[in-house]
Amino acid sequence: MNRLDFNEIAADEVSRHFGRRRAVSRVTFKAGRGTILGLLGPNGAGKSTLLAMLATLLRPSSGTIRYGQSDAAAGPSLRARIGVLGHDLFLYPELTARENLAFFAGLYGIADPAAQARDALDRAGLAARADDPVSSLSRGMRQRVALERALIHDPRLALLDEPFTGLDDASTGALVGRLHALRASGAIVILATHDLDLAEGLLDCAIFLRDGRAVETVARPDRLRTTYRAVIGR
Repeated sequence: MNRLDFNEIAADEVSRHFGRRRAVSRVTFKAGRGTILGLLGPNGAGKSTLLAMLATLLRPSSGTIRYGQSDAAAGPSLRARIGVLGHDLFLYPELTARENLAFFAGLYGIADPAAQARDALDRAGLAARADDPVSSLSRGMRQRVALERALIHDPRLALLDEPFTGLDDASTGALVGRLHALRASGAIVILATHDLDLAEGLLDCAIFLRDGRAVETVARPDRLRTTYRAVIGR
């Protein structure tokens, strides 16, 4: 599969309307290689809709999204550089964790899917459960498998919607370490989260969303909870 590359993603005045409802309204930002950008805001603020547009799963009603010199028209070659973890984990429950990851690695044309799956399970701390059906795993374990599914092809852009959902303390610590490693590798990570304590110290930039609008953008944010209350109002 032809895989284009890019060093930056840029959204310019991006909006998405569903009939008369404005889910996202005129959001603008840029994020470069080695950056973790957080989308923060209450339910219904537009975080998931914005992630879906960045993933090329939804077309903006207006505005543009560029991936370096390319846009969504680049099609499969662009999607081969994007990894997505959403609320739906996109795992086959009747298959084992190993089979799921090897299957998705094969879809991306990875030369040795079995080896890639093995390495991914080691990173997830799930080598001992590799041959168990996904349906038998806890919610947190499925979340860890799904994260590795999203990253199995070494994407340039990782889009993560509430990645800490269902994780215990140990798994959360492992995920934070994984995110730091992604940043160090030159990936662009954009995540939506409600967990301000975990986001504290992790984000290079935070975009605060309310009613579909970016009401504040803060570089190298600290005191996230205080800023969130001041900006969002609750």
